[in-house]
Amino acid sequence: MVSLKDISIRCGVSIATVSKALNNHSDISEATKDRILKVAREMGYYPNSFARALKTNRTYNLGVLFVDEAQSGLTHEYFANVLDSFKVEAESHGYDITFINKHMGLKKMSYYEHSKYRGVDGVVIACINFDDPDVLELINGDLPVVTIDHVFNNRTAIISDNIKGMRDLITYIYEMGHRKIAYIGGPHESPNSMYRYAGFEQALKDFGLVLDKELIVEGNYKISGGSEGVLELLKRGRDFTAVVCANDLMAIGAMEVLKGAGFRIPEDVSITGFDDIPMAKYVEPKLTTVAQPCYKMGEVATELLIKFIEGKTVEDTVITLKPKLIIRNSVKKVI
Repeated sequence: MVSLKDISIRCGVSIATVSKALNNHSDISEATKDRILKVAREMGYYPNSFARALKTNRTYNLGVLFVDEAQSGLTHEYFANVLDSFKVEAESHGYDITFINKHMGLKKMSYYEHSKYRGVDGVVIACINFDDPDVLELINGDLPVVTIDHVFNNRTAIISDNIKGMRDLITYIYEMGHRKIAYIGGPHESPNSMYRYAGFEQALKDFGLVLDKELIVEGNYKISGGSEGVLELLKRGRDFTAVVCANDLMAIGAMEVLKGAGFRIPEDVSITGFDDIPMAKYVEPKLTTVAQPCYKMGEVATELLIKFIEGKTVEDTVITLKPKLIIRNSVKKVI
């Protein structure tokens, strides 16, 4: 392995000068810096992360805590996009990422213990049960933490305005003439589910529509939740002209069951989703939904977390990003 001493001998300068060049210090000339960097590349020098950690007291490693309710892991259509942008942005700032869990081989440890074991500089937390004692331990610990899509005691968070997104969606459905609107929500313990249902309820109230509990069922954010949810709605025998699903996967599941039962979409029943996952524009009919600012959420979360790590001032504790209504072909105008 090439060392700083090897480079200093080749260049005829001190080890301290080599170190300054590699760390882009301003107290050496640009010509000397360029010559040292060129020699370092030619010799195949790579900085040692452990040595850098000892010198800077930072590992340039960010932790990611991500456990979704559906247990879909990195195949989770929505959060996979958020995490991808987080990864890209972290790498652009020179950081690696490590996924935090409760196991190290056969040894069990808390999220906080694993974060300390891995030496991460900070942690971003997304899509998890925030009532979990292990999550609370991590949030209340001494590591910088940023949460995504959940506000915890006014700690720094990046959220999408789920209430506004759902209200915009219901407004569109109402303007298309629908008055009997069914709703398949997500798990009641999910913050997203609560916000989306709140937007649904508020919109109905704004338009003077009666909230019929028989037209509301709880789903699970999976395709099966939409399938089972719409079967329950059909079983109850209430009339509805539109079904609003709290995410796209459930909308796709509901759509398939309705088609199987002989309903035409949107001619007989209109249907909408939420999140705008890639699959939404490939189903037939293409799904009207609400697009989440996934890339921006991951990007802003990374920027804020790194600012905390570097000791910079962060003005806003909660950053709210706006979703966007995506109109496609799954809603029919009712005369």
